[in-house]
Amino acid sequence: MPNESTPRAEVIPQGPEPDQSCQLEKTNEPVTMVIFGATGDLTCRKLFPALYSLFQNALLPENFIIVGASRSELDHDAFREKMKQCLTDELREKEFSWPNMAARLFYRQVRFDSLESFVDLAGYLSLLEGQFSLQGNKLFYLAVPPSAYEDIACNLGRAGLAREEANWSRFVVEKPFGRDLDSAKQLDHSLHEHFAEHQIFRIDHYLAKETVQNILMLRFANSIFEPVWDRRYIDYVRITAAEDIGVEHRAGYYDHYGVLRDMFQNHMMQLLALCAMEPPSIFEADRVRDEKTKLYRSLRPFPVETLNDHLVLGQYSSGVVKGEKVASYLDEPEVAPDSLTPTYAAMRIFVDNWRWQGVPFYLVSGKRLAEKRTEIAVQFKQVPFSMFRGVLGGDISANRLILGIQPREEVDLTFQTKVPGPRVCLRSVTMHFNYNQGIREYNPDAYA
Repeated sequence: MPNESTPRAEVIPQGPEPDQSCQLEKTNEPVTMVIFGATGDLTCRKLFPALYSLFQNALLPENFIIVGASRSELDHDAFREKMKQCLTDELREKEFSWPNMAARLFYRQVRFDSLESFVDLAGYLSLLEGQFSLQGNKLFYLAVPPSAYEDIACNLGRAGLAREEANWSRFVVEKPFGRDLDSAKQLDHSLHEHFAEHQIFRIDHYLAKETVQNILMLRFANSIFEPVWDRRYIDYVRITAAEDIGVEHRAGYYDHYGVLRDMFQNHMMQLLALCAMEPPSIFEADRVRDEKTKLYRSLRPFPVETLNDHLVLGQYSSGVVKGEKVASYLDEPEVAPDSLTPTYAAMRIFVDNWRWQGVPFYLVSGKRLAEKRTEIAVQFKQVPFSMFRGVLGGDISANRLILGIQPREEVDLTFQTKVPGPRVCLRSVTMHFNYNQGIREYNPDAYA
């Protein structure tokens, strides 16, 4: 992998500056957004800061309200103050925006397993919609443990909140979607009892990361890459999603799911599909989904008799991170002392199709690793025959393409060039592109 001492050739973006057509489009449809689990970690860290950022940049509808729904007992003012404390210093700098946002924030205590509680919520939403002259459009975002999905979907339907007449209703869930195939099918069936397929959104925020969306652009909008994107030229592909933090406040959730359900069955599989799928005939959601499905169907099943050759699982232990002592996974609050839940996984998988036959894909993800880094490394094969063997001797380092996803959003291409001077010597240099170079417009994060 390129390091700081590797010479770099900066890439200068060509062509006209991006115009407003590249920016997020604003919708003017009035909407009531209901966030279940509004007092939880996900809402505080991701959802509300994203909504407030959109509000500051005038990208929410002119007419909207946000209703937090949770089991905690709070009044409106306490909920507003809690949401304000969730904002970063950068977002708080624009203080003038807060009173206008706070006026559209409300809270309702809801018991997820109580139909009566949802009937009460429906009445309250109707009251607010009349007060704000809204048109009945509703978006329900579930920032709750997956075990609560079925209860909430069922009670929303029974309370009449899933119906679409002159208005629309949307139901948004995050990962993981079930614990295994059977539970995923059961969950899917229960959601469809009251919501039609077009109403259900299964969100993977990785797909909204700019650098993840750029994978398809890099592959299929550049004729220099696609012809060599196969088994003839690529030695292996490594997809890494490393985190330097532990489970933090999510131990109660994490100990039931672990790294495979938390990262692999969603984020890692999506990155794999974008790297390895065939080009759709046109860039449309259903066509892209179909190509991803074809890729997943081509995955070679793990050979159970030699599983250790293809899968490594682990847990982080105690140690020192950035000069501070950190606990082992088993010592984290809410983790069972005899837990076997993995926090690290590395797997080698193969895609059995014409393009990728024999090329290994390495997927690696874990917590409490050396640094936070998500990247895709495409390792090309060495040159088949070296005309320089008599002069240089030894092997010539193969080319490598690094797609940095986060926190470094960049593309690095490593190749060989001559060292300046009278002798014939090779060195590796890196052509570097910073994804945000030359961009001055508002660039929302993945959740926004």
